[in-house]
Amino acid sequence: MGTHSQREDEVAREREDKALRQLTDRLVADYTDTHAEQDVHTAIGAARSRFDGHAIRDFVPILVERVARRSLDGEPEPAAESAEAQESSASRAAGSGIAGRLRSAAMDLLPPPWGGRNLIGPVAAAIVVVVVVALAFGTGGSHQSTTAAAPSVTTLKGVIGSEKLPYFNDPKVVAELARHGLRVHVEPAGSRQIATSVDLSKYDFAFPSSTPAAEAILRERNITARYTPFSSPMAIATFKPIVDLLTAAGVVRPGPVPTLDMQRYLDLVGTGTQWNQLPGNTVYQVPKNILVSTTDPRSSNSAAMYLAIASYVANDDTIVRGATAEDNAVQKVSKLFVGQGYSDNSSKGPFDEYLSAGMGPTPMVLIYEAQYVEAAVAGKITPDMVLMYPSPTVLSRHTLVPLNADGDRLGKLLSTDPELQQLAAEHGFRTGDPAQFVSVTTEYHVPVNPQVVDVVDTPAYDTLQHLLDGVARAYN
Repeated sequence: MGTHSQREDEVAREREDKALRQLTDRLVADYTDTHAEQDVHTAIGAARSRFDGHAIRDFVPILVERVARRSLDGEPEPAAESAEAQESSASRAAGSGIAGRLRSAAMDLLPPPWGGRNLIGPVAAAIVVVVVVALAFGTGGSHQSTTAAAPSVTTLKGVIGSEKLPYFNDPKVVAELARHGLRVHVEPAGSRQIATSVDLSKYDFAFPSSTPAAEAILRERNITARYTPFSSPMAIATFKPIVDLLTAAGVVRPGPVPTLDMQRYLDLVGTGTQWNQLPGNTVYQVPKNILVSTTDPRSSNSAAMYLAIASYVANDDTIVRGATAEDNAVQKVSKLFVGQGYSDNSSKGPFDEYLSAGMGPTPMVLIYEAQYVEAAVAGKITPDMVLMYPSPTVLSRHTLVPLNADGDRLGKLLSTDPELQQLAAEHGFRTGDPAQFVSVTTEYHVPVNPQVVDVVDTPAYDTLQHLLDGVARAYN
């Protein structure tokens, strides 16, 4: 009985979430000339949070739209009727019929046209609407305003790695932040750009995708506060035929989750081997070099993390230190990047191409594990797609650097609020509670390593910068 009831609740919640997604798309389109998309998300999230805890959910999307439109249009909240006014109203309704009053209340909530079928229909349903309105707006004999005084809202602006955009745009995240009195606007940029060239004076926080990028900001601004709400190991998005090819070539180690042997991969790249030269290749006979597609190392963190992995392997499985080791490593790994041609500035670009274009242009793409998990949760992963880990890999610790007191408040909240942490796991990130990530990947059947153990540290900040500068010179 309990299981049946729980399933009914889940179905109802899924239906409500779908309706709210459609509502979001509609309001973004309606207000595109007057409000930023983030403003619309914030208004919807704040409106939805007002109905948390109410058992009657059928009309929540209708009411959320009503409240959100008021907010976006700058309209004041309507005052609640006093008990005397309600009684008088009820008395007047007796002459014209209670159904007429309920129909009028429903018409006030529903958008036009008010045709018979569009307007709810049964009186019982209309009563439910009125009950929900009473619950949501606190009517029922009180002379006070409809809602409790709303908490003051602090608006923050931040620059973030693009892989975190879906998290900050999630209506549930927006609503939880709004519940704490925060409205957060974010702009994406490559993590190395955030650390080196973005003007941070106009932001409240910077949120690059790794500790080295955050360290550059900390050094430049002479601050020490930082927060790491979540992390994600580097991984490779590929396809089953590619895994089979490279397994036969001795480069990939098969298993429930395959791994790319980075030493053997570097050897293969060093000889200039092309895909159509692999023995027995009948599935990807393309005359181009075998390379993992990455972002641009001159601007993006994910490529810098790939460089950290490759330089470690090229330096005899030792973290690079010193000018001689740096020069040797650059000579060995530069072709991993310069042989690719055009590279995007952020990890979102190549992964979007992987999802949409398939194996042809991007047989292997370096990504954050979180991107793959998030796509799987959203139903975007097809049966031929495979997640693979480089061996070794590095753990990219997404580090928020607060640039003022408001940014510090956000950093603490993202790191400690249970709901925001759970939502981070639903977006594929590993949080301080490993069970959250395992629960999400188990529920959506995402093949990942629950514990990634073959992890190496990145080089010291200065060394990584020297390596990146060396690779940048190789482009010229």
